[in-house]
Amino acid sequence: MLTLLVAIVPILAACENLPHDGPSARMVTEAAVPNGPYAVIDLDYPATQKIAVNPPRVLTSLAGASSQVPNDLIGPGDVLSVWIYQSTSGPALGSNGSAGAERSGPSGSSIPNLTVDRDGAIAAPFVGVIKVAGATPQQVSETIRQGLVGKVINPQVVVSMAANVANSVTVLGEVRNAGRFGLSANNDRLMDILAQAGGSTRPAADVELTIVRGERSATTRMASILANPAENIRLAPHDQIRLAYKPRKFSTFGALTHASQVSIDDDSLTLAGALSRMGGLNPALSDATSVLVFRFERPEVAQALGVQVQPAAGGAPVIYRLNLRAPAGYFVANTFEVRANDLIYVPQADTAEVRSFFDLVSSITRVAYDISVTRVLR
Repeated sequence: MLTLLVAIVPILAACENLPHDGPSARMVTEAAVPNGPYAVIDLDYPATQKIAVNPPRVLTSLAGASSQVPNDLIGPGDVLSVWIYQSTSGPALGSNGSAGAERSGPSGSSIPNLTVDRDGAIAAPFVGVIKVAGATPQQVSETIRQGLVGKVINPQVVVSMAANVANSVTVLGEVRNAGRFGLSANNDRLMDILAQAGGSTRPAADVELTIVRGERSATTRMASILANPAENIRLAPHDQIRLAYKPRKFSTFGALTHASQVSIDDDSLTLAGALSRMGGLNPALSDATSVLVFRFERPEVAQALGVQVQPAAGGAPVIYRLNLRAPAGYFVANTFEVRANDLIYVPQADTAEVRSFFDLVSSITRVAYDISVTRVLR
């Protein structure tokens, strides 16, 4: 018996050192002092409303990046199609642009696939080499028409863009059909081009979109573009649109059925939904009165909640505490939205710690008893 007491006394003295997977609810609360390292906020309906009226702000807005540059100017690499008409009798142009036989009545001929060279020029029959870079198709039509005066009777010229290379943008990353897409008068906004590219393959809230224009760039989430029409900006030639998958994740620890890092996936996820994904609380271990959400909260939300803590680079360190033993707690859990980088922690209940302690005592006393019996038998 003395041996048993000797074995148990050190365990009683060191019961605080029993294995744990995190702090107890009491330890979390005791360290939350005014102007301390973090604040503990009881999560109730009024608190969720204060959070809801201060939604996350877009870190970078695209609205100021809308382009005013014209997108109908001809540039190197463009391919032009030229139609020449004449309405009275006289020498007609053949289908290849050469002079044909006399004919009467209106006639026309096509000169397809005139590629603008690196110097921004094309060679037009009966006109010669003309500079077209920086001009509109209408302006080039007039230049060719004037060059044909005196060579054909009353020429009328129509120039159109057969291949739009200079006025195009490039779409890369998380889209169904990455590539180069031409801009036009009715197809020059961000959502127009993304629709041509087949849209994103990921949830909008998890896609980060960057527009690169020269040496400048602007970045925002796809979700903000869908929610705010001002973000659907007008693009400029040679813009690069890059879509990157940046999933929002939250982490779980403690007395849950499962603990891991999980992608939010949906546009929004409530605390009730997050706990459901993890299989709920472990009924044998969890302290349902203290479901804790660790978060670096935005300054405007911290101010609305009256939080006074030591400043941190990521925001105000706040621990939201929800009591799921109270029926109203489930309504609150269904309105509180989980954010990216949140950490959900459920501490062990005191009864679970006591049970673990006595399980350990029982195992040691059993070992001590077996040793004592073995010595007697010897």
